[in-house]
Amino acid sequence: MEQPPAATSAPSATQRVAPRRPRPPSDYAVLSERIRGAGLLQRRRLPYLVLLVSLGAALTGTGALLVVLGDSWWQLGTAAGLALVLAQLGFLGHEAAHQQVLGTRRGNEWLARCLSCGVVGLSYAWWTHKHNRHHSAPNQVGRDPDIAPGAIAFTREAAADRTGFPGWFADHQGWWFFPLLLLEGLNLHQAGVRVLLQRRELPWRRLELGLVAVRLAGYVVVLLLVLDPVKALAFLAVQLGLFGFLLGAAFAPNHKGMPIVPRDARIDFLRRQVLMSRNIRGGWLVTFLMGGLNYQVEHHLFPSMPRANLRRARPLVQQFCAERGVTYTETTLMASYAIVVRYLDSVGPGNRDPFSCPLVEQYRG
Repeated sequence: MEQPPAATSAPSATQRVAPRRPRPPSDYAVLSERIRGAGLLQRRRLPYLVLLVSLGAALTGTGALLVVLGDSWWQLGTAAGLALVLAQLGFLGHEAAHQQVLGTRRGNEWLARCLSCGVVGLSYAWWTHKHNRHHSAPNQVGRDPDIAPGAIAFTREAAADRTGFPGWFADHQGWWFFPLLLLEGLNLHQAGVRVLLQRRELPWRRLELGLVAVRLAGYVVVLLLVLDPVKALAFLAVQLGLFGFLLGAAFAPNHKGMPIVPRDARIDFLRRQVLMSRNIRGGWLVTFLMGGLNYQVEHHLFPSMPRANLRRARPLVQQFCAERGVTYTETTLMASYAIVVRYLDSVGPGNRDPFSCPLVEQYRG
């Protein structure tokens, strides 16, 4: 008769169970400790107060100039100045949405909402949803809305089925990219309004619709009160065109032409943000015109870091990336634009030499 297996004896008091080894901290956790220890995540209220007051004064001055000049073609200069001020206010709204400006989440959200909807005329809820998806998966196919198929094909996959004129355009789209940015201001306004009308679940949807409607309609009414219809239309064209161009020219160098992440790739947070981002070298003027986004690597690693601290964080991040063997990309503004043009041309269906991304292959799931 088969004997039952002997019961496993309980460990004696003299036996010891090997303790579980704690998992080592991630690279990002180690870097975060260094950044936090340097005090670079603390709010910088004074620089933002100065910026907000300065932009408010510039906006008021632009409005006064509009009234003083009256029905004159010199108003096209006013339109260009207004585009610059609104673009800077858009950058400030972006920073408030990232919790960089004020000390509370609620305060930052309302500042961003008021600036975006009431001053710039863009939906805060629409932009936040879109931008958060971009930050969570920069340059990843199917996840980053900033490389989703549209008039411009940002990936070979998006351009593959384009034939005829769309295919020809995709082969030469790099040279059309910057002229098309002149339409980006109009595109941003219509996209925000369309989403607010369609998505009833968005928070504060009715308030945002009201603010955006009053801002856009009131703007047109003021122009028609001061200018004749032809000059008013020209004013709108210059302001919207330059506004979109300034925003697009600030965002384009940051990721376009950097590795495209396949749908199935699995990459840790630090490498996901660093390898897909590009910094732009330059002085205070570049930082001003790009709203601090020339420090794109640091911004993606620490989205809530105030603009004034990004420059100070840069050498710490560079040193850490060098220690870990992570490629840290930085170039000049003009060189980045050349890279963008070359890359966009390379993804067209008629081109056989698109930018390769072997760096990403090792992180495929």
